[in-house]
Amino acid sequence: MKDTVELPIKESLKARGICVLIPTYNNVGTVEHVVREALSYCDDVIVVNDGSTDGTSELLDSISSITVVSYPKNRGKGYALKTGFKKALEMGFSYAITLDSDGQHYPSDIPLFLKANQEHPGALIVGARNLTGVVRSKGSDFANKFSNFWFYIQTGRKLDDTQTGYRLYPIKKLYGLSLMTSKYEAELELLVFSSWHGVELVQIPVHVYYPPREERVSHFRPGWDFFRITVLNTVLCFLAVVYGLPLRFFRWLLKYVRTIYTLLFFLIAIWVVITPFVYLYVKIGKMTEKKRKKLHSIICTCSRLIMLVHGIPGTKFRYKIQDESVFDKPSVIICNHQSHLDLVCQMFFTPNMIFLTNDWVWNNPTYGFLIRNAEFYPVREGMAELLPKLKSLKERGYSIAIYPEGTRSKDCKIGRFHQGAFYVARELDMDILPMCLYGPGKVLKKGTYHLNKGQMYVEVGKRIPPEELSKYGGLREQASAMRKRYIRKYTDLCNKLEQDA
Repeated sequence: MKDTVELPIKESLKARGICVLIPTYNNVGTVEHVVREALSYCDDVIVVNDGSTDGTSELLDSISSITVVSYPKNRGKGYALKTGFKKALEMGFSYAITLDSDGQHYPSDIPLFLKANQEHPGALIVGARNLTGVVRSKGSDFANKFSNFWFYIQTGRKLDDTQTGYRLYPIKKLYGLSLMTSKYEAELELLVFSSWHGVELVQIPVHVYYPPREERVSHFRPGWDFFRITVLNTVLCFLAVVYGLPLRFFRWLLKYVRTIYTLLFFLIAIWVVITPFVYLYVKIGKMTEKKRKKLHSIICTCSRLIMLVHGIPGTKFRYKIQDESVFDKPSVIICNHQSHLDLVCQMFFTPNMIFLTNDWVWNNPTYGFLIRNAEFYPVREGMAELLPKLKSLKERGYSIAIYPEGTRSKDCKIGRFHQGAFYVARELDMDILPMCLYGPGKVLKKGTYHLNKGQMYVEVGKRIPPEELSKYGGLREQASAMRKRYIRKYTDLCNKLEQDA
């Protein structure tokens, strides 16, 4: 069962705003092969010519399908990367995959970085080289182990290969660029600053090729460069004490303060304000249809105040409605299910909407009273048994919201669709109205109890009439076809929204 839309690699990279960035200095013998191999996976290749003097400039000019940034004097890999990142941002990219031009990295591993970016949007992906059996100089091997050790001391995180140049950078959220050194140790600096600022670091295994020692072109100067990295680590250790570790603690504290504040806000709003008001509203006088409608308007207004006025700290909420008239008549609203936050993300659209919920929501001690009096029904009763109640709701002007997956998704991917929503639509002759959610499952992940920073987005599509739905066949085929539509839509949203993750 596939949960993603398998676009060609080039299209997927472009859709997610990913380019390939290759810094080069005097690698005329290998750079053309690396560039052309990279072009076979990605149309957007930026090469930074770091003052080469061996004919590299003329060679790059002969490759018309790449973007070349050149300057006359060699400034070092750190400066080349910084220049490349700036160019990528100017061209509108969100991520850059960096690889060396000496041939040690395989462009065929680019799809691995794409997959990791899809699974960890906004993360800095580190390509850990498999160095088993590779003949390297003792200085290079020691420098990598030395760097890994001090990286752990400075950040509290373990990485197997902090010296690799094969990485995917979220270039919109890089930290420390203004302080970045100009030589190759700048890559370590980028890792450290990113870690301090809470950027997720993910490592993936990549292949590596080291040519015979006599064929290698290396710009590594063991004595001087090792001295430079020692000085850098000394400075970073000092900054870790006065800046990095306090920042890390502050971010951890802020996450839980944000969570506790939001929890208290909801509890006070529900227990102290909404539930007592609803209790008095329900118990005093007869419950008429007009009074019931007013109750739904109150719920809708509260949801709008929460999402559009107060908001959830650390999150950005947006929505899009393709047709403003979609709520004018009753429909069966289907939506992917990610989080406990899904309900409040949907209820503000219209007061004329009820939900079919699971037992946990129906019996919830916090807002269960409100849910039951708003005529939300538990799905455990079965669709056939619920049908008379749902028919009554339709006749009174209500839309019926159903999560066809039946449960929250652990990883936000679209799960299997059950047939219940399509059975209700068929039996009650109602349109299907698709809603697609992005973000609630990332802000409040299933199985966790703290809020993450992020964005939440809801898109309301166009109504699908029964005659269009029936073209797919029976209920099972309808559920399968709609799931495929949701996978395509959700993938499109991920590609668009995760460029700013």
